[in-house]
Amino acid sequence: MVDDWDDDGSFEARANLDVGEVDLQERDPFDLSRALEGASMEHLRPDVSRFVLHSEHAPAGDQPEAIEQLVQQIEDGQERCVLLGVTGSGKTFAMANVIERLNLPTLIMSHNKTLARQLHHELAGYFPENAVEYFVSHYDYYQPEAYLPKRDLYIDKELSINERIEQERFSAVASLVSRPDCVIVSSVSCIYGLNPPETFLEHHLRVHVGQAIEPQDLMKALVGLQYARTNTDLERGQAACAAKCWTCDAEPRRSAAHPLRFRWRCRRGRVRSGQLGGA
Repeated sequence: MVDDWDDDGSFEARANLDVGEVDLQERDPFDLSRALEGASMEHLRPDVSRFVLHSEHAPAGDQPEAIEQLVQQIEDGQERCVLLGVTGSGKTFAMANVIERLNLPTLIMSHNKTLARQLHHELAGYFPENAVEYFVSHYDYYQPEAYLPKRDLYIDKELSINERIEQERFSAVASLVSRPDCVIVSSVSCIYGLNPPETFLEHHLRVHVGQAIEPQDLMKALVGLQYARTNTDLERGQAACAAKCWTCDAEPRRSAAHPLRFRWRCRRGRVRSGQLGGA
């Protein structure tokens, strides 16, 4: 049956294809079904349960059947699965149950920032123990560069970046490369490519309590990660080192609420995360 959202029936026809009948060469490189297919073939139902859904309510009405069918379709390798429901029917709650059942990192795309923020708020409540992140465009205002030939006028690009959203983007990427239990809620801006995961993994600094490292070597490593050295109050992406009291403070770009303090005693460091106090 052809629905309003599937004008020519191509969506339904493709969704009903068996995995072996799909021509991989003809796929759209941005087709998210490729990730779903790989997940359904190799990574479903791992031994360790990563997602724990917290809710006072259990699925009711048509929700249990919808959840079961969606999970079964993805397990069977179906490329496109659709859940249709009226406003207020509990679609987000149903999807949260699907995420818990499949136990897979999940990307949720919304068509605008407002709905994305709403979904992020709801899912963060359902999965308080997991990394539910928000990834949207961090521009409050963006005007691209332009050239007007008739006036021989070049207009430089102008932009304004929202610092809070930029932090959330960094947090989302950090979670993706460090945790297996991620739910990323995003606008369509997520389709624009970032650096490969290998690039993010290469540019990091690993330290631990008791590690033997000189303060100057630590600061050099932080500067190599594009931290700016400062002697004043810390801001995001800055680091400060006080040699006399053997401390080094750094404020990661992904969170202003959790700066890092490195302390030395007998040349062995101690790492602490949280609000920076006096001693």
